[in-house]
Amino acid sequence: MQTAAKATESARSQKPLKTAKSRQRKDERAGKVDRDRKPDKVSGTQLWLVLIKAYHSLLGFTEHTLKGSGLGESEFRILEALLHKGPMPVNTIGPKVFLTPGSISVAVDRLLKRGLVTRTNSLEDRRVRVVDLTASGRRLIEQVFAAHARQVDRLAEVLSPKERRQIARGLKAFGKAAAHVGS
Repeated sequence: MQTAAKATESARSQKPLKTAKSRQRKDERAGKVDRDRKPDKVSGTQLWLVLIKAYHSLLGFTEHTLKGSGLGESEFRILEALLHKGPMPVNTIGPKVFLTPGSISVAVDRLLKRGLVTRTNSLEDRRVRVVDLTASGRRLIEQVFAAHARQVDRLAEVLSPKERRQIARGLKAFGKAAAHVGS
């Protein structure tokens, strides 16, 4: 089993990604950029398909960044939520990390067996089980998350800062609109 440090090491040795500016300069040299051309219209269906494809590619990317950490993607999401949000009831974690009640229970059980989390009764309500990181769980997720974040930041270099802002703003609006229709 490869450690998270080895996964980080292999990520550093990869070829640098092309940035938006370097791509644009290359396209300009090749005569591919027409500054006066208006962007093509993208239908809602086309946008949806692009999002689905990007989502699946990003899931694969995440699995690659986690390789050697010993964590699955759902376990990573749970530990990351606990790292950044603190101890939470099991039924609160599930919706935050997009896991069903059955899936979150099984995943927490796996993390519990590995000694990465604790699960205790709430002081306010004994029916509620609160999950928290152990010291070893905190060390692991801090290391794995830092390596993952560096790799995601590196991946995002293909976009200019302006493109990142536009995409984030657009996806939020698109997601909110979909949430209102679905509710």
